[in-house]
Amino acid sequence: MTAELAAPDAAGVARAAAGCRSSEELDTAVAGCRACPRLVAWREQVAVTKRAAFADQLYWGRPVPSWGPADASLAILGLAPAAHGGNRTGRIFTGDRSGDWLFAALYRAGLAAIPTSVSADDDQRLFGTRILAAVHCAPPDNTPTPAERDACRGWLVRDLALLAPTLRAVLVLGGFAWNALWPALAACGYPVPAPRPVFGHGAQAYAGGLTVLGCYHPSQQNTFTGKLTTAMIDDVVGRAAGLVAGRA
Repeated sequence: MTAELAAPDAAGVARAAAGCRSSEELDTAVAGCRACPRLVAWREQVAVTKRAAFADQLYWGRPVPSWGPADASLAILGLAPAAHGGNRTGRIFTGDRSGDWLFAALYRAGLAAIPTSVSADDDQRLFGTRILAAVHCAPPDNTPTPAERDACRGWLVRDLALLAPTLRAVLVLGGFAWNALWPALAACGYPVPAPRPVFGHGAQAYAGGLTVLGCYHPSQQNTFTGKLTTAMIDDVVGRAAGLVAGRA
């Protein structure tokens, strides 16, 4: 069982994260965080009440760590775990419709072993890619507050710092994650452009030698309405794969 982390505020999270010497140690620490009372209450309530389709399953009900190799050259930054996706399975973008879209695109780009991610013990693997989150707990209505985003920043900063020796590009899913990324990069010592780049699908910006790409989040709202199509996500994920492979 993961130990509970006494990180009562943003400063506590930052101190705990800074003390992690590896991505594996960081992931363990993230899973024990209880810094945000509203998120703690919500994720644990969902894990008890459950969705009818998953009533026989044991929910993870904790912060969901990043996932992927510690020497990744591509980071993918999402918003937060889904209540009945990552909060259920314990793996980011796993067991929900957004993950269906993301992992299928990663597979088509050669960055994932299989086109689905349904449980933490399936045969999925990521190649040179690590998935991060702006907020590691499932939020009510899929909407973290700015204070919750800022409290979680320490984890993101440390994740990026540990990846720095190999990291070449960051693919950002949605405007919330886009806004969360730039202060974290600045805290890692990357030269962040001013004014900060504006988010948009296909947006491309730079922080020193790091390339940052924007993609609409593969939420049901975006995919059901056609705001994000298969061709659109394939284009951006393919560009990201090309950048880290030295093809673009």
